[in-house]
Order: sequence, then C-alpha cells, then structure tokens
Amino acid sequence: MGVIRKTVLPAAGLGTRFLPATKASPKEMLPLVDKPLIQYAVEESILAGIEEFVVITGKDKRAIEDHFDSAFMLEERLKSTGKDKMLAEITKLNHASFAYIRQRQALGLGHAILCARPFVGDEAFAVILSDDVIDPDYPLLRKMISLYKKTASPVIALEEVPDDRVNRYGIVDGELADGVFEIRDLVEKPPIGRAPSNLAIIGRYILTQDVFDHLAKVKPGAGGEIQLTDALRSLAKKRPIFGIPIKGKRFDAGEKLGFLEATVELSLRSPELGPAFAEYLRKRFCTPA
Repeated sequence: MGVIRKTVLPAAGLGTRFLPATKASPKEMLPLVDKPLIQYAVEESILAGIEEFVVITGKDKRAIEDHFDSAFMLEERLKSTGKDKMLAEITKLNHASFAYIRQRQALGLGHAILCARPFVGDEAFAVILSDDVIDPDYPLLRKMISLYKKTASPVIALEEVPDDRVNRYGIVDGELADGVFEIRDLVEKPPIGRAPSNLAIIGRYILTQDVFDHLAKVKPGAGGEIQLTDALRSLAKKRPIFGIPIKGKRFDAGEKLGFLEATVELSLRSPELGPAFAEYLRKRFCTPA
C-alpha cells in the first residue's frame, strides 16, 4: 500500500470532435506543439514516479504503440549524423514499460478501465485522460499520490466549472477541509440547476482495486455507457473518497478551442519557440491595421 506503479491511459475513443483529422489517426496522437497529447500524460506520470503504463486502445490506434516503441533505424541515423538533441528526445521514454489492451466495444470510460483489471491486479493505480492537459509546472499527480499514501483511499482531481457547464461533467457533493474535499456523492452530467456543486471531476484519478467490482456491476448510465462516475458513486457508499481541487491551469484539449488554447500557452513556454511566437502574436494583434 502507498506505492502507485501503474498508470492506465484510456485511448479507445473515436475522437469525433476532431473529425476529419481523427478519421484514420488517433486523437491521442494529435500534436500539441511538438509532442502528441498522450506523451504529456506519460511524462506527467514519470515525473510522479510511475514508469509502467497500460494503454486501452481500439481499432486504428496502432500509431500509439508505434510511437512508444523504439525506432532503431531512426535512432541510428540521428546518432550517425550527430543529432544528439533529437536522439535524446525520441529515446527519453525508452525505459518505460507499456502494455496494450484492446477495448473491443466502445462502452465508455468505466468499461475501458475495467479492461485494465488483468494487468493492474490488486494494486492501486493512476488513470489519466490525455485530452485533459494539466499545466506541466503543477505537480497535480504527485499531490494526489501523496494524499493516497496518507489515506489509502481513492483520490480524484476536481475543478470549479461555470454553473451552465455542470451538465458536461461528473459533479461531486461533499465537504472541503484543509484543501481536501471529502466526497459524499457523485453525479454524472446532472441537469443544469440540479447539480450538488460546481466541482467537476477532471481526468486524473488514483483508484483502488476494489473499484473493479463496482465497475463490473454498474449498469449503463449517461449515453448508454459504463460510467466511471457511477461506479465511484457506488464505491463511496463503502469507503471514503477524496478530491483535490486543482490550482494549476487545465486545458480541455478534447475540444477544439481548448486544444488551441493549450497550443498557444505551451508554445509560449517553449524555450525554442516562445520568444518568436510571442513576437508573432504581438505583431498580429497589437499592430494597427
């Protein structure tokens, strides 16, 4: 207890919000500046001490597996031509371990996580939704793991959302004390005006292995899918569940506007691109027509 060794990365969705770009290419492989979305999730996990990954994939997702595989010919070419910086960039994740599980039916996030059960076993584990991009300078996952070590209980990341958007999220009810939210109940996509709060569940979880029993029993919920929120609601009746309201910036890169916002923000932070991109934006928006 206390050690989180694995991150589950659900990546079986169809990515319909980004069609036609995602017709033949996984949404998780959309480039955010110079890395695909899913790599940000992997690097976030590694910074939190996790180096084992279970990727839940679907049809036409082979590009994810190829991306995290070694590329011998490319590595040798970069080595022989002295492109050491590029070589270091494409090999820095070679030490991490990846397992891939096919979700044969698109039955929702809860079902995707249930598919990971044989690889996770009886350990607690992290879940990251790669289209929820967290400020790389904000150690959210490490904070969540630290709270898990203290409580031995599931931990969920939370964010305040406008009241007119609560119907787009899982929403929690509970009590905040010393920066930690003790969760009493969870509701998936409640109607506007009927939500118990405006604290939304975002794509970071530390889950205990007993969540699998609840996922296996829960009936299809919102959208006819197996909802993780519904399983956690059942689990909350049996044991404490805690939430951490985030303080860092989150980008909803699962939507086009959020993806563009993340692109701008992370581009400006890039030592290589930031100054030139900032100058472009200054000229574009500050120069009189």
